[in-house]
Amino acid sequence: MPNKNEQAPLLKVIAAFAIIYIVWGSTYFFIQAAEVSFPPFMLGALRFTIAGIIMLVWCALRKEKLFHPPILKTAFIAGNILLFAGTGSVIWAEQLLPSSFVAVVVSVTPVWIVLFDRRNLKRNLSNYKIIIGVIMGVIGVALLLGEKVLENLKAPHNGQLIISLLVIVAGNICWAYGSLYSKYYTTGNASVNAAWQMAAAGLTFIIIAFLNGEVSHFNWGNVQTKAWSSLIYLVVMGSLLGYSAYIWLLDVRPATQVSTNSYVNPVVAVLLGALFAHEKITSIQIYALAIILLSVFIINIDKYKKVLH
Repeated sequence: MPNKNEQAPLLKVIAAFAIIYIVWGSTYFFIQAAEVSFPPFMLGALRFTIAGIIMLVWCALRKEKLFHPPILKTAFIAGNILLFAGTGSVIWAEQLLPSSFVAVVVSVTPVWIVLFDRRNLKRNLSNYKIIIGVIMGVIGVALLLGEKVLENLKAPHNGQLIISLLVIVAGNICWAYGSLYSKYYTTGNASVNAAWQMAAAGLTFIIIAFLNGEVSHFNWGNVQTKAWSSLIYLVVMGSLLGYSAYIWLLDVRPATQVSTNSYVNPVVAVLLGALFAHEKITSIQIYALAIILLSVFIINIDKYKKVLH
């Protein structure tokens, strides 16, 4: 019987990779654009609740089986690890950190996936290329964090900066773990899984937004057009297309291969941040990005050789 990799149509795989490569790279910019009006947890609540409901309706129209206990359980866990903790950390951190910087930190995702992939850990750690790649990835992140910590020491009043750094790194680790959890434990239709994962994360965002007072203090009349258009982009392109493509790819391709979106995402984010948000990219950030991307390439080099041959 052919495996999922063989059954997946090549053009569909290419299209899905193109979406997570380009579209997801742009979401960092649009998250920060939306936050000119939306507080972080409300933004997450609106984005994932709306996307989850739309996707569930679409799955229902296609007569997919929506209510299956195993799917609901794993979707709740995966959705909250990936989207509430993973993407939520990005949304929260971008209140203080430039979108391009956050994207560069997140580009180390394949390194975390290698370290947390217990099913392949022994094989991965017996490969010297992967070990070198992991070490280089850690060095790249250390350079980024070290630069920001030094900036913080020069401005002691900005203590939230260190908290933001820790949040984004913790969220990145959650995203890597959640990706592996989704790959190994979710069952059934990928679109149904993505829909319930977004709905589950949206519910958690709603609860937190109510508890921390974002909802009670929010004025809908003050929302700028820029924020509305950014939210729509995040719902349609980032979630309905992007997240669905990511979950489907995890189902049909190795997790380390899917995580190669980390090559392109930070480049897109840096370009958009520099061109439209006038964000400054430092030389250390460029060096760190180069080291991280090289580490991702080294980690995956054996898989690329198999594809070429």
